[in-house]
Amino acid sequence: MDMYQIIKRPLLTEKSGFVREHGNFYTFEVEKTATKEQIRQAVEGLFKVHVIKVNTCTMPGKMKRFGKNTSEAKRMKKAIVKLKKDEKIDILEGV
Repeated sequence: MDMYQIIKRPLLTEKSGFVREHGNFYTFEVEKTATKEQIRQAVEGLFKVHVIKVNTCTMPGKMKRFGKNTSEAKRMKKAIVKLKKDEKIDILEGV
């Protein structure tokens, strides 16, 4: 699998911004079938940083309601990546 297919987009939430500032963690939405080692290689290859740790979790889809009808939003896999102490991903720092 290509590294551009593994990492879909960064997750920019209030909580992910807080841990990015205080613990050097970055959060990404990743391909559902990606392993931790594939995620590590993709982040190191794309952003030229050194990854210490990768944590993943599969987020359940939330129920959406449209009048009487209900449906489930898509599920996603989230990866939380910890970098070495003084390294940063410059693209996400300006946000």
